[in-house]
Amino acid sequence: MAVASGLVVSGMTAPAALAAPSADAVIAEVYGGGGNSGATLTNDFVELANRGAAAVSLDGFSVQYAPASGNSWQVTPLTGSVAPGARYLVAQAKGSGGTVALPTPDATGSLALSATAGTIALVQGTTALTCKTAADCAADSRIKDLVGFGSTAVIREGAAAPAASNTASVARGTTLADTDDNAADFTSGAPTPTNGKGETPGETGPPPVDAKIHDIQGTTRISPLKDRKVAGVTGVVTAIRSFGSARGFWITDTAPDADPRTSEGLFVFTGSTTPAVAVGDAVTATGTVREFYPDAPATSPYQSLTELTSAQWTVQSSGNALPAPTVVTPDTVPDTVAPAPGGSIEPLPLEPAKYSLDFWETHESEIVSVSDARVVGPTSRFNELYVTTKPKQNPSIRGGAVYLDYDRLNTGVLKVASLIPFAEQPFPKVNTGDVLTGETSGPVEYSNFGGYTLFATKLGAAKDNGLRRESTRPQRGGELSVATYNVENLSALDSDEKFGELAKAVVGNLAKPDILNLEEIQDNNGPTNDGTVAADQTLQKFVDAIVAAGGPRYEWRQIDPENGKDGGQPGGNIRVGFLFNPARVSFVDRKGGDAITPVGVVKERGKTHLTVSPGRVEPGNEAWEDSRKPLVGEFVFQGRTVFVIANHFNSKGGDQPTHGRNQPPVRSSEVQRAKQATLLRGFVDKLLASDKNANIVVAGDLNDYPFSPAVQTLTAGGALKDLIASLPENERYSYVFEGQSQVLDHILASRAPRGLDYDVVHLNAEFATQASDHDPQVLRFRPSAGNPVQDAFWDLADHLEKVFGPYLPKP
Repeated sequence: MAVASGLVVSGMTAPAALAAPSADAVIAEVYGGGGNSGATLTNDFVELANRGAAAVSLDGFSVQYAPASGNSWQVTPLTGSVAPGARYLVAQAKGSGGTVALPTPDATGSLALSATAGTIALVQGTTALTCKTAADCAADSRIKDLVGFGSTAVIREGAAAPAASNTASVARGTTLADTDDNAADFTSGAPTPTNGKGETPGETGPPPVDAKIHDIQGTTRISPLKDRKVAGVTGVVTAIRSFGSARGFWITDTAPDADPRTSEGLFVFTGSTTPAVAVGDAVTATGTVREFYPDAPATSPYQSLTELTSAQWTVQSSGNALPAPTVVTPDTVPDTVAPAPGGSIEPLPLEPAKYSLDFWETHESEIVSVSDARVVGPTSRFNELYVTTKPKQNPSIRGGAVYLDYDRLNTGVLKVASLIPFAEQPFPKVNTGDVLTGETSGPVEYSNFGGYTLFATKLGAAKDNGLRRESTRPQRGGELSVATYNVENLSALDSDEKFGELAKAVVGNLAKPDILNLEEIQDNNGPTNDGTVAADQTLQKFVDAIVAAGGPRYEWRQIDPENGKDGGQPGGNIRVGFLFNPARVSFVDRKGGDAITPVGVVKERGKTHLTVSPGRVEPGNEAWEDSRKPLVGEFVFQGRTVFVIANHFNSKGGDQPTHGRNQPPVRSSEVQRAKQATLLRGFVDKLLASDKNANIVVAGDLNDYPFSPAVQTLTAGGALKDLIASLPENERYSYVFEGQSQVLDHILASRAPRGLDYDVVHLNAEFATQASDHDPQVLRFRPSAGNPVQDAFWDLADHLEKVFGPYLPKP
């Protein structure tokens, strides 16, 4: 950008709005993701190029960087020159990740560039710039060239270049065109650092090798040619991804080898640039083989995708027939997930006939097809869904796939996304149990969100199998009903529509429970992180919505947490709490309960009570760090005391994925839940030690399975019964994650309550449209009076009411 002359207006010189393009030295490429999560390169860099006919001296020049806001400039001095048609590489800050070093740089700085948005200037001089707007910088005669990238970049030429990322740079085209419009001159794509000698990272090691796709893919998960430059890679284009920041195309070799372990498919990565190829083109490509991880390769728990980067290709012919897809039937995918070496499975030879993860890896980037596939995970807001290729594998009663133990994962589950433009074929909005009729086919690759994914180029038509939201029966006069419901980060800022849908569920689907145990109630301003912890507006809005939906005027009890101490969405201060219908049940208020005071158990005149009500269980214990503290409430129903404990254990965040490279996966979050379960069980034991016939209900989102160590701690010795474990296996779920119908929410009861009638009310998790991502649960029961005669009389009255309808008063 060479500056044009100023304009004289009313005796003053105004800065020029436009500048002339540089005739020689220009900024050719900018990358700020070096060493970041998912990056291959270890360093940020700026690459210059000379589009002129003579060498350009860079002595006394500098490369300067400003963040997107344009509020300051940082300087890297340059020396030497850049030859005509050559490049000049300026290495910048090194991150903690990445595995591939830059080629030997021509200059080195320490600037930590933004991975997504900012401004780079090539400046004649080494004094930091002071301009803070595009117009002021255009008027600075020291600036030879400038690029602003990312939509938030204040300083730029014309419109800003596209945003970069941890895996993508912004670069000029091969002609080095400079129109002084960054958006026109730069595109986003895989970083290709080149130094003055013409060296690239792929050329700093062994020389390029000729390779076929099966040579690149190899017989393990990691390519034997990883980080090598390869040539002579042939294949037919089978699919194209023409959107997003991970564009590219898939090729398949039509002359496969005889080894079932080696995939014949390969993804050619082109960044945010749509590749100039068509399906059916036969191409010969060169490039560098990379293993892409979604985060830092050295520590990633995920598997990698083998791909060809920095690629160049020649189209040899067009209109070629595509290789036949691999047809996946119910018997194709093995029932066992993976070997279990107690660590990484990456170095192990693939065994596709034995393990499901190995099967999909041997077909990585190849075209596969499924037919009449049943949906086991509904359409998400990301336009993804899950189907099963094994319809008889642990089917739920409503069409899902139930996760029943750590070693009983549903290996038939497969994620489906689409490569078809939505204007041509909208992505189907389907519920669990629906079917994609006919053929669904496309290339398969690994994704950290959901594992192996079929990217459909052909998408079956959706068949609605009529899944309906469930409703439970009303409680009878002598039954107390306790429900639990995770309302998914509910705050007063949420829409009236969300409150209305949740309220309709309470009134209609849950039949107006007497006590409603709530999880994920946020403070009044939700994720706004300003120190607010009160949730009275959130709860009032919910109560009002329930009344508007025809329900009772519930009262609530809860305890505001300490700011930022209970985990969840930052600023949201989620907590558990109770709603209760005062016309049916009363709450025993005992003063003194707050965020830090532990609840205790006392016995007064032969009756067991709480020291504070509501109260929190051991809130100062390290087991509850960054997690919700259980809330205990003392209720009275028809003269009988009932203790309800609301819970929301720590999440599974940090656990390794079931489809990751470490097998078996490490479930690190279990450690904290085990401690939480031990504390909670200790409090339950105190209640039972004071009154062996205490009516105790433990309810909420325990974030764990019936077969988990935490739940086993709670139920040890039969002190508590986990009611979801009493259901038939095909009904044991309240949540759907990655196509697996599973349990996170529980209601547990002590031995004293009688006539237990338990129900998981499926109205969210299996549906594309959800008020929450959890299904609520309801327990109806007759609390014990601790007196066998009274209990027997009440049981008889309840039985008569069940048979004949209400006619006798309850004792």
